[in-house]
Amino acid sequence: MSKLSRRRFLKGTLSGGVVTLGLPLLDVFLNENGTALADGLPIPMRFGTWSWGLGMSKEIFVPNKTGPDFDLPEEIAALAPVQKHINLFTNFHVFKDDAPNLCHHSGWVVLRSGIAPMTRENRPGETIDVSVARQIGNATRFRSLSATATGDVRDSFSYEGGNSVNTPEWSPLRFYNRLFGDDFQDPNAETFTPDPRVMVRKSALSAVQDEAKKLEKSLGAEDRARLDQYFTGLRDLERRFDLQLSKPDPREACIVNEAPADLPSGLDADLVSTRHRMMTDLMLMAVACDQTRVFNIFYASAFSATTKLGYDKPHHTATHEEAVDPTVRCQPNVSWYTRRAMEEWAYYVQALADFKEGDGSILDNALIYATTDQSFAKLHAIDGIPMFSAGTAGGRVKTGLHIDGDGSPGCRLGYTAQRLMGLDIESWGSKSNNTSSEISEILV
Repeated sequence: MSKLSRRRFLKGTLSGGVVTLGLPLLDVFLNENGTALADGLPIPMRFGTWSWGLGMSKEIFVPNKTGPDFDLPEEIAALAPVQKHINLFTNFHVFKDDAPNLCHHSGWVVLRSGIAPMTRENRPGETIDVSVARQIGNATRFRSLSATATGDVRDSFSYEGGNSVNTPEWSPLRFYNRLFGDDFQDPNAETFTPDPRVMVRKSALSAVQDEAKKLEKSLGAEDRARLDQYFTGLRDLERRFDLQLSKPDPREACIVNEAPADLPSGLDADLVSTRHRMMTDLMLMAVACDQTRVFNIFYASAFSATTKLGYDKPHHTATHEEAVDPTVRCQPNVSWYTRRAMEEWAYYVQALADFKEGDGSILDNALIYATTDQSFAKLHAIDGIPMFSAGTAGGRVKTGLHIDGDGSPGCRLGYTAQRLMGLDIESWGSKSNNTSSEISEILV
């Protein structure tokens, strides 16, 4: 048998490729009423996720009123400008069944994968963004993109399963260079010449694929299963090469600004907010340019260590050590951190709503799924975890609603989202988290 060396294999798969940039939809590419592409195809659907850590202060977060025109208690007052674009879901539960309550872990894992983990190292299934990306993410250069505002590559809520974590971009400058780097090909150029480097890389990839297939025939079942993830990567890389070797449609609205200044490391709340807004703006351009249709923004991790100027405890420590002040019905400094998170959630939603596309906005053609890791962090509670959605998913989702889940599984929102994104699934989640019940109140 011809040996397939690891070095040669990785050389073939990691040699890289040029940046080919698509562009936002212009009116010329739409039908007469701006609701679809000129050739009759629908405007692309997008799916995004957004995450914040350490839950909420229930007494000043959960509205008293359900349905439309719900009240905005102090902790979510910042959402007033985007209230019409979002839905708030409260009193939905995460069930651990026979698994332990792994503090700061069980909640988000269930809401992202549908399965309660047995250990912190256990990632029992792929996350919802990965499932959706397999459905709608194959027509773009990046099947999905992730970015974190914390500056820490470990802060990811996206994984393929097992130990396969999707590492987020943490540096605005690195993210910019990845999207719009030196190999960028101007889609508005009068002529198009395929990059010979990409052609060479594709040829080398074909050779690697042939050798990998030969190797597979000599392997046992377990080794073939391990090799399958490499084949998945090869297929994705081949798809990206094919896209790069095709002339992109001219889309003049995609204007690439100068590279942003990079940011120092650190978790000061103002610095985290600045990084979050820079990453949001870059991600928005990537989506508008159709480089990806599935994207994740992580504002803060489940162990959020964001700091507040003049206060000696980071967010996570404060949730456990600060007393509840009965006068204001919360832990005052903990609530301050949550309010900052809600300000950034509002910024994120507004940015999507402000980007014109057809007769609406990118948000009109997207569904955003926003979750946290617990409800009351002081007690590591996973019952009543709040969630949000944003966007109408092409007119199929009502917004501006507060929905009380009445103790039903939080997986209902994830199940609803996947169905809206075209996944043909009868149910989602395991054991008590399993559901086949969509949140019908938000469906048109």
